[in-house]
Amino acid sequence: MPHLVATPRSRKLSSAPESIRAETFLVCPSQEMAFPGNSNTESVVRHDLQHSIVARYLRIIPLDWSGEGRIGLRIEIYGCPYWADVINFDGQGVISYRFKMKKMKILKDVIALKFKTSESEGVILHGEGQQGDYITLELKRAKLVLQINLGSNQYGSILGHTSVTSGSLLDDHHWHAVVIERYRRNVNFTLDRHTQHFRTNGEFDHLDLDYELSFGGMPYSGKPSSGGRKNFKGCMESINYNGDNITDLARRKKLDTSSFRNLSFTCVESHTFPVFFNATSFLQLPGQRNHVVVSVGFQFRTWNANGLLLFSALTDGMLELALSEGKVSVHINVTQKKNTRIDISSGSGLNDGQWHDVRFLAKENSAMLTIDGDDASAVRTNTPIQIHTGGVYYFGGYFLRSSPVPTQRSFQGCMQLIHVDGQLADLHAVEQDRLGAFENVSLDMCAIIDRCMPNHCEHGGRCAQSWDSFSCACDGTGYSGATCHTSVYEQSCEAYKHLGKMSETYWIDPDGSGPLGPFRVNCNMTEDKVWTTVMNNLPAQTSVTGSSREKRTVLQLNYSASMEQVSAITSSAEHCEQHVAYACRTSRLLNTPEGTPYTWWVGKGSEKHFYWGGSGPGIQKCACGIDRNCTDPKYYCNCDADQKQWREDSGLLLYKDHLPVNQVAVGDTNRPGSEAKLTVGPLRCQGDSNYWNAASFTTPSSYLHFSTFQGETSADISFYFKTSAPYGVFLENLGNTDFIRLELKSPTVVSFSFDVGNGPVELNVRSPTPLSDDQWHRVSAERNVKEAVLQLDQQYKEVRPAPPQGHTRLELYSQLYVGAAGGQRGFLGCIRSLKMNGMTLDLEERAKVTPGVKPGCSGHCTSYGMYCRNGGKCVEKYNGYSCDCTSTAYDGAFCTKDVGGFFEIGALVRYNFMPEAAPAATKEGKGLSQNLAIEANLTQEDLAFSFSTSNTPSILVYISSKTQDSLAVVLRHNGTLQIRYSLGGLREPFTIDADQRNLANGQPHSVNISRVQRNIRVQLDHYPPVNYALPDASDTQFNLIKTLFLGKVYELSGSRRDTEIAWDTEVERERESFPAIQTETGHIDPVLIDKYNTPGFVGCLSRVQFNGIAPLKAALRSRIPAPVSIKGKLVESNCGASPLTIPPMSAATDPWHQDSGAEYPFNEERVKPDGVNRNSAIIGGVIAVVIFTILCTLVFLIRYMFRHKGTYHTNEAKGAESGDNADAAIIGTDPNFTETIDESKKEWFI
Repeated sequence: MPHLVATPRSRKLSSAPESIRAETFLVCPSQEMAFPGNSNTESVVRHDLQHSIVARYLRIIPLDWSGEGRIGLRIEIYGCPYWADVINFDGQGVISYRFKMKKMKILKDVIALKFKTSESEGVILHGEGQQGDYITLELKRAKLVLQINLGSNQYGSILGHTSVTSGSLLDDHHWHAVVIERYRRNVNFTLDRHTQHFRTNGEFDHLDLDYELSFGGMPYSGKPSSGGRKNFKGCMESINYNGDNITDLARRKKLDTSSFRNLSFTCVESHTFPVFFNATSFLQLPGQRNHVVVSVGFQFRTWNANGLLLFSALTDGMLELALSEGKVSVHINVTQKKNTRIDISSGSGLNDGQWHDVRFLAKENSAMLTIDGDDASAVRTNTPIQIHTGGVYYFGGYFLRSSPVPTQRSFQGCMQLIHVDGQLADLHAVEQDRLGAFENVSLDMCAIIDRCMPNHCEHGGRCAQSWDSFSCACDGTGYSGATCHTSVYEQSCEAYKHLGKMSETYWIDPDGSGPLGPFRVNCNMTEDKVWTTVMNNLPAQTSVTGSSREKRTVLQLNYSASMEQVSAITSSAEHCEQHVAYACRTSRLLNTPEGTPYTWWVGKGSEKHFYWGGSGPGIQKCACGIDRNCTDPKYYCNCDADQKQWREDSGLLLYKDHLPVNQVAVGDTNRPGSEAKLTVGPLRCQGDSNYWNAASFTTPSSYLHFSTFQGETSADISFYFKTSAPYGVFLENLGNTDFIRLELKSPTVVSFSFDVGNGPVELNVRSPTPLSDDQWHRVSAERNVKEAVLQLDQQYKEVRPAPPQGHTRLELYSQLYVGAAGGQRGFLGCIRSLKMNGMTLDLEERAKVTPGVKPGCSGHCTSYGMYCRNGGKCVEKYNGYSCDCTSTAYDGAFCTKDVGGFFEIGALVRYNFMPEAAPAATKEGKGLSQNLAIEANLTQEDLAFSFSTSNTPSILVYISSKTQDSLAVVLRHNGTLQIRYSLGGLREPFTIDADQRNLANGQPHSVNISRVQRNIRVQLDHYPPVNYALPDASDTQFNLIKTLFLGKVYELSGSRRDTEIAWDTEVERERESFPAIQTETGHIDPVLIDKYNTPGFVGCLSRVQFNGIAPLKAALRSRIPAPVSIKGKLVESNCGASPLTIPPMSAATDPWHQDSGAEYPFNEERVKPDGVNRNSAIIGGVIAVVIFTILCTLVFLIRYMFRHKGTYHTNEAKGAESGDNADAAIIGTDPNFTETIDESKKEWFI
């Protein structure tokens, strides 16, 4: 029976069955009715339908509007009469349902009921047992809370308490249906058709209850743990517990209802009469005029932190009650004799959507404000004041232009139980225009909405709301955006590398916006691979004793990430490995391939595995069994020989679908003398197949199709693309009217368009340069209930707020098309790493079976080659790129790591450009041909290096020739830098004093020298370069360059200073063979030998490069074939000489910056911020003093014993005496040339 209050003259009613969506029915001819309405604002028109209707939705269609008044509609629909099992709870009475047995051990529960109330607190049902089990359903702050505990133990290791919250604003005096279904630990908790599925904590399955289950409150025999909870006040209907109708049993007096003063089986309607205010509303109520007492009271609820609650103009001033930053503030200003102002405030956080009670009383010389009936915290003031009321009170708004005016104008929210001058206002009379006045208010309703329920803030974001909208605080979640949907971290170490990041610890989020949270891993960016390392908490060499087959010792491993997070790494990795080692003494490991293993390990999926490191699945062997080199050939593991000596079985576990190792069960360490030590290394994975998953679209009509995209309320799409075409559709998914599409609309514009039922929305991002440049570009799009975002290359962005009202769900039904669809312009090019709501679409697999689409994509260096620095070359790979640093003076993943060495006294490096003889048939010779590809006659040079030293004088770099030409860079006695060019035509070398500063100050300095013909350009450190010119008489060609020396050159004169170290007989032979040495090294400037060559450079040289050759790197890298040798002691070090080539981002702007406070889930060794542990420093100092004293004593004794015996070890290769010259001996005679160099980096002085 519709009950209508509205202004349409006539209207039509149509219905739809439950299976039809509300939007789909417009007219049901067999069930349409038209009926007239009222013609004024007060009268009620009642219509009784002739036939009953069974439907889920009713639609009212206005046919004609009244010519008077505003348009409006109000309808009340009453169903058919039925017998309702209703009980009215007065807040005192409780229904006790006694069990047939004293104690109940319940495995399955089904509880169903309906309730309505105006109270925000109250226990709906409760039951408990003596063992600590309990179940409680109650209202807390107008939300429904289910608490259940199936048992906890006394030691606290098993905690069974589980709490789940559902709903909001349930004190609206509307019916709400609740169903609780439990089987063992699995629970379905349903409120108004919204179901939450959860599993209780703990390990127990039964709910052990004693005596009874109470409805409406706590039983009077309840335990002290239940104290302080209010009983339920309101109505319950159709209460059922495990098939028993509690309401019917109470009606038939089969249950204990003695606590009720007057048990009623009808629902008592609420006497409250709420008023709803919007931003343009007010309610005017009369009061006593010229009265000396102000007494007002009301209840309000709102989400806004500010708003006008009450305003009244006094006869000589004004009174204002306002909500200010969640507090109720009172402002009184009286201007009778002198201005007197009272400002008091009380409460906090009152904009929480709950009902709050306000009482204000002001009279002569006093005022008191009370919030929520708490008299103890009431705010009082005794300021002398005399008030005379004006007789008119404005609630919720004041818009008159009279003076004085309130600080705030309006209020959004609800009020009820309004009292003026101690009397409850008759709002029914207000509704009938018999009392007061109102504007734009809604009477007898409160249209408050909890916009945080359901919570649209994802990933733990904290929801806050105002009356019109909500916002999400994403701080500390690892996500960003209006709903905390988008991860701020990259998906893998591979992604960090391609942002130019170096090896470090990073946060990664493999599934992006998916359910997995971010976690920390160690990223090792090697030259051609990226390794991801996940640590565990098992110490190396963990000792295990006392285990047997019947009672194995199980070692549990905890990782720095959850198993789901680790599985995300292994599933996308190209290769994973984990090192395991079992050291044993009289302890067997696997027994035999057919026997029952003593030890096994548990991997992903909690599956047991009976193979060990170095072997594979299905093979019950160790590495030695595979290689057939076990200690006892009768067994397939060293430990299975069961020997008393310590043995070990170790190796890598390589089957990534079984990794990581979660547990190891050891079962043979209980015999006398039996012991085992277990080591399980970190999980190491390489590569990210998701990041490089790509497809190439070769025809405009080609596309890939996938299942329908599910992104109703939040959707994010991200991918990389590269193309040379000016336009094309990236992807599209359609619904009935809804759709979502991403496309390249023009060479510079990327478009994101969609429709969720409010009309098409299109976002466009424009690039300043063409996107059809065949380079990789990144697109990310997000759409949620708050906004839509489109971003290009992480720089250009457009944000479009969602409309405040309208549809929010994106409903699609067609397949998802990638590349083209629906006659749209197809995409030509590559799409890579396509992720939708955190899931990576396997483009490569689908492309293998799709015509016109090829798996994979080439040409990564066009986009990422810029990360190869300092002359490094980008090398294409199928799934990425790498940087080739061979021809540079640098190392590392991006050729940014300095390669340098510390030269001790007398050390030197010699690099020969033109060896006299080099065998052509050797393997090393092939590698040398490239390194020697340098012109013998030069008209231009580029020399760069860094150095740090505190000693002078010294030769830093010297380049000789077969003629008299040379280039030298020296440090003079005063520490200044001098460059000496001798190219012929001049009697003396052309010298350049680069700087007058003392550079021998222990600090790193960089030197860059370049010459083109006569023009010389010198740059020192970060100072501006300085240009010089060779004299006109000087030659410009550096003829027949022969050798480059670092640190020192061979001494060719016969003189030796007394301070020099004694030479052994081998060096004496070298001095006697002067012509051979000169042939080997080229001409040496004798002035340099006299002034700068002794005792030699002592300090660090790094990143030395001359015309594309890196002599120092070649000397230190034995794997690089090169005509280079070392004399003396040279220790590799970057010396800190090179500034960073990739400047680090600041901690404030770098989203990957590691907070020093971040910790792994398990304990790690902590390092103090200053890098020094003070206790360790003191202990270390004491130890250092003792060691120094002992060493000094030993040196004195050794020097005394061997003072007549000196040795000097050179880096000459074995067999050098038989070579034509030193170069030929080193390169040609010794096949192990690279090892010889490495072994020769030694020098002893006695």
